[in-house]
Amino acid sequence: MVYQALTIAGSDSTAGAGIQADLKTFEEFGLFGFSTITSIVTMDEQQNWQHHVTPLSPDLINAQFLSATASKNIRALKTGMLGDAANAEMVAELIKYCSIAHIVIDPVIACKGTANILQPDVVEQLKNKLIPLATITTPNLIEAGILSEMGDITTIEQMKQAAKRIQLLGAKQVVIKGGHRLTQTEEAIDLYYDGINLQLLRAPKINKDTNHGAGCTFSAAITAGLALGFSYEAAVKLAKDFVYQAINEGLHINPYVGHVWHGAYFHTQQRKEQLPYAK
Repeated sequence: MVYQALTIAGSDSTAGAGIQADLKTFEEFGLFGFSTITSIVTMDEQQNWQHHVTPLSPDLINAQFLSATASKNIRALKTGMLGDAANAEMVAELIKYCSIAHIVIDPVIACKGTANILQPDVVEQLKNKLIPLATITTPNLIEAGILSEMGDITTIEQMKQAAKRIQLLGAKQVVIKGGHRLTQTEEAIDLYYDGINLQLLRAPKINKDTNHGAGCTFSAAITAGLALGFSYEAAVKLAKDFVYQAINEGLHINPYVGHVWHGAYFHTQQRKEQLPYAK
């Protein structure tokens, strides 16, 4: 039996993040992935890789969601970039009345490589309508600082405080992704908070810039683990290992950004040897 998962997110035309990253991740885990596209993200080569986000209409998001969920067998879903406040509100309403057991809210507030924060009303929709629906939410340090109203977060103790504040918004569980902004450590540290216990997840830092799509891939891997029946803790730990390998074996496919390689953990490249033409 092939289990099913759904991603509601933006489309990345370079195929490293967003919908593309999510679907690649789902398939690596043996899932059939469905998608609802909220926006189109493009990058301008003539303007230092500046990001442009073009939202789709809420009506079109609604139609996509109804198509994607027609099978009634989706076991987990995740959200990513929503595009604008109207889309965020539509997505919240759709999730509120669906019967999908596991809801992973990745509160995308800014594109990697740009300081442009999405509209403040998108942040309010996340805080007031989407995160309260989350069985788990996965902010990075910037997003955690905004959602917790703590500003810059640079220490483990601040991560712990932020996780507790975000959990009070309604999410049952919180993972805060550490990243390079976490000071005083040579490790890549994420924080998992199940509402009772705070657990640090550690790995060696990777000194490579092949991390485009890492956040989307991390939340997609958690979603995949939950769809397969893993516990939340096990899904989070597996997702960390999956992303670690994806960054470590990442690709430079253009001069501007390095992409994670979604096939690293399950050794996609070795599977090519099984193809008839490879004999």
